[in-house]
Amino acid sequence: MTGTPKGARKRAHLLNAAEELLLTGGHAALSMRAVATAADVRLGHLQYYFPTRADLVAAVLDRALARSLERLRPLLSPGEPAAAPDPYRLVRTLLAEQDDPRLVRLFTELWALAALDEAVAAAVRAFYRDYQDQVAAFLHEQQPTLSAAARRARAGVFTMLIEGAALFRSGIADHRSEETDAELVATAVALLGIRQTGTGTPTRR
Repeated sequence: MTGTPKGARKRAHLLNAAEELLLTGGHAALSMRAVATAADVRLGHLQYYFPTRADLVAAVLDRALARSLERLRPLLSPGEPAAAPDPYRLVRTLLAEQDDPRLVRLFTELWALAALDEAVAAAVRAFYRDYQDQVAAFLHEQQPTLSAAARRARAGVFTMLIEGAALFRSGIADHRSEETDAELVATAVALLGIRQTGTGTPTRR
């Protein structure tokens, strides 16, 4: 049933309710019973799709990652075989997601919940491992001679930089500025191992 179109719609409805609870009530409000109430379903119905809160959080994270990858896919795999990806556009697209206060609030609450619940923390770590896998795969395409360990390390630092920037660029810890944004983009692009030539053409290094 969960694999049918109807099941997919019900699942999306439950995830929407969970996200809204996180946004309006914070991580403390995210109990299974509260999500069931918000979605106007029985607790057993919610548990049919998501047996535990950690399963629910993992699904929220998976959906967030899928949305990001959908936006990034055209940038990660340019249409022209010979075309190099535009690293600046790629980084700025990732940073543009931080312009959405709801998305920043969602992840802030998920991080806070992960700090209190080890099962949720495991789901968050799995989410970021997947995120880093995508970045490492991109690095492998751009720099096939880079060792797997080096790709993984660089992907990890890239993820830390981009995700950690959300706390500062959103106004939670500080406010963005043109100067800090320019340095942030330049640093992130350098981690991807692609630099711009004088003509503006991306080159690998």
